[in-house]
Amino acid sequence: MNKIVLAYSGGLRSSVATAWLTERRDASVIAVTLDLGQAADLAQARDRALASGALRAHVLDVRDEFVRDFVIPTLKADALSDGRYPMATALGRPLIAKKLVEIARIENAALVAHGCSGRDRARISNPLQTLDEALTEIAVIDEWGLTPDQIAGYADRLGISAAGLTQDRVDDNLWGRTTGRRGDNAADEAPETVFKLTRPLAQSPAQPAIVDLSFDRGVPTGINGVAMPPVELIESLSTIAGEHGCGRLERVKNHPDGQRSRALYEAPAAAVLHLAHGDLERVVSSDTLERFSRLVASTYADAIDRGEWFDRLRTALDASVDVVQARVTGTVRVRLFKGDCRVVSRTLNSEL
Repeated sequence: MNKIVLAYSGGLRSSVATAWLTERRDASVIAVTLDLGQAADLAQARDRALASGALRAHVLDVRDEFVRDFVIPTLKADALSDGRYPMATALGRPLIAKKLVEIARIENAALVAHGCSGRDRARISNPLQTLDEALTEIAVIDEWGLTPDQIAGYADRLGISAAGLTQDRVDDNLWGRTTGRRGDNAADEAPETVFKLTRPLAQSPAQPAIVDLSFDRGVPTGINGVAMPPVELIESLSTIAGEHGCGRLERVKNHPDGQRSRALYEAPAAAVLHLAHGDLERVVSSDTLERFSRLVASTYADAIDRGEWFDRLRTALDASVDVVQARVTGTVRVRLFKGDCRVVSRTLNSEL
């Protein structure tokens, strides 16, 4: 029997995909769930994968790798989608692809599957092709062509409980949380129930928070004089900034088929770190170097969006970024208050 290594999120779609692949492909499904710092109960996700028919279910803690090898390089490059939006979802895709390839080799599987579609599919398909072109990719959603109601009905027929599961397009990790609902024309204000990481402004503290962020060659190293590992730093800053309602963004995307989707972003730590890092970099850069860095940042973000994380282009961009970051060392003080985040002072390393 063939083996299929499936990127398993723990939601309704991936649970249905597990059973669907087993039935339609006459295959054994190996579920792979990555701990990227999301809010989901991953032990429960593992149990759900097995209950949905997976032969085995791997849960991998990749938080350190995610921050070290994906988040930090992007922060150093100041890579933001459209120059504004942290790329939390897009950054998780190449790491998912990398782990699918690794598990496929361990399991001696020739097939890998995922639930990405549209533009998001390229962000995982291209890395898969770059890392191991011998693997055959199955884009489950594109292949099965089921509507949300049909997915729910299929789950009922297979005896997969939809209790507590959702088909909403929610993606979260350490770097941020994205919620998107296709067909939402953004005519109404997004309900507060959608947001999980940031407080409503009316409920945020009446006094501002003053936070000192330390950087060493562009890498954040501490908060308020306390040195922290990157994962802990991001978690701590996300809590502080989220408490003050900082890090909410939204935009409306137009799709080729004429539909629209409103994307709601919560990225408290990412928003604050990008602001502070960008400010410190500008202080140590000349006008011409700053213009060049903006070009690099835009090119970097476009490469991520196209799924070119493992291409030579990004390697070349990283080399350029590291030259600039050699002097981006110091402390930036930010003021967080009622959803507003602003730099109030910066101190460079005295040796620079």
